[in-house]
Amino acid sequence: MNLKGVLQIIMDFQSLVDSYECMACVMSVETYPDGRYGNIRVVAGNHGHAERIQNVRGHGFQKDVPYEECFQKNLIFEDDCYRSAVLHEQRHSYVDLAELGFWLEVYMLPLSSDQENVGYCVYSYNLRPKTSATTRTDVAPEVASAVLDACIKLHGTKDFEQCISEVITDIRLICGARRCCILLVDEDAGTCTVLGDSVREGYVATRTRESMNTEFYHVVSTWKDTLGSDSCLIIKNEQDRQMLKKRNPDWYQSLQRVAVETLVLFPLKYNEKLQGYIWASNFDVKNVLKIKGVLELTTFFIASEIENYQLVKRLETLSTIDLLTGSKNRNAMNNRVAEFENPDFVKPKSMGVIFADLNGLKVINDHEGHASGDRLLKKASAILRMVFPKDEIYRAGGDEFMILCLNDTLEKLMARIARLQEICEQDGEVSFSVGYSFDNGQIDVLKDMSLADKRMYEDKDRYYQKYPEKKYR
Repeated sequence: MNLKGVLQIIMDFQSLVDSYECMACVMSVETYPDGRYGNIRVVAGNHGHAERIQNVRGHGFQKDVPYEECFQKNLIFEDDCYRSAVLHEQRHSYVDLAELGFWLEVYMLPLSSDQENVGYCVYSYNLRPKTSATTRTDVAPEVASAVLDACIKLHGTKDFEQCISEVITDIRLICGARRCCILLVDEDAGTCTVLGDSVREGYVATRTRESMNTEFYHVVSTWKDTLGSDSCLIIKNEQDRQMLKKRNPDWYQSLQRVAVETLVLFPLKYNEKLQGYIWASNFDVKNVLKIKGVLELTTFFIASEIENYQLVKRLETLSTIDLLTGSKNRNAMNNRVAEFENPDFVKPKSMGVIFADLNGLKVINDHEGHASGDRLLKKASAILRMVFPKDEIYRAGGDEFMILCLNDTLEKLMARIARLQEICEQDGEVSFSVGYSFDNGQIDVLKDMSLADKRMYEDKDRYYQKYPEKKYR
């Protein structure tokens, strides 16, 4: 086609978009014989689009420019343009621009072209301050059905982690993926944790759940910058892989090492706070639109349920954990004792009760301040966890700890008490008065606690006879 013909097409496109009341432009997509696409350009734009570019980019709109001058580079947007302009698909979607505080409602309509290697489509859009129920339900029936199934499971469960395992398996099957995973991220602590993981039968995962919990954060921490303002990342072919290679070469190499050829990744956010990510690898690219639709909506509900789950966990922690020492608190101890008093409770075969009272804490608090006393309590608790790693440790009072040792022998119990005393002697700063009881018959927890407490005070009397200057007053 000669230059005059090209100009005529552009003029016709301009007349077309000028008739739109909403913001609109015409996109051109260059294609290659091997199916890849090349340059994507904005060849015409109406007044509303030109104003939008001026407000966002700070410069006037020019015709026939690369789309990056009008929109932020986005693989999902490029795929939508390709599908509409080249594959002649009609597209209707919603894009969450959280960083700008609004949504885009997008329509794409294919246009005819008499050029073999160039396709065209109209891209029209409106700004919405927020999404709505209508927005969320304007999806294909099979997408709505999949999302509804996930919602029913999430809201009806009493075992959240088991439910997440079921939901993530359902998503993996919908995606036709080799693996699907939910990772929780704590950016302040610099850690990530696998919440749910589903692997195709017969596939032996190179990255284990344990390795992702302990060694994967350095990779995960790069995902936010790789996504940028994009709502998700979909890698479906070699062209997309090369784009990822440019954006994040280290992650690209990591995926290469574990033979990941296709990937879909969505961030999980609640009130704009990043909770983690859901991703599926080696998925069925033929269903990419359905997969995107399912994950786009499912992540919205999963993020909400994760927030509720984490809130409950935080409340449980506050109600059962002593925040200074990390040991279980007196409330948790009382609840545990009440369990033993319940006639339906299945008691252990044997039980050892140990009371360990930190010596000299009042003297430290009075002469060196409570900050020093708190440091001593933390150190004492750390020593107890080292000696009794699998047992239940409670901070029963200010300077008093109780340890429950279940289904153990008296010999092992005495060996650990001896080990505790040995460590304290070597440390020279932490000292415990210790009392114990052991029962392997008709276990009576209150009786055992009373005996251990009595023996602890006898040991404390011996300690203060030896060190009268540290006597508690």
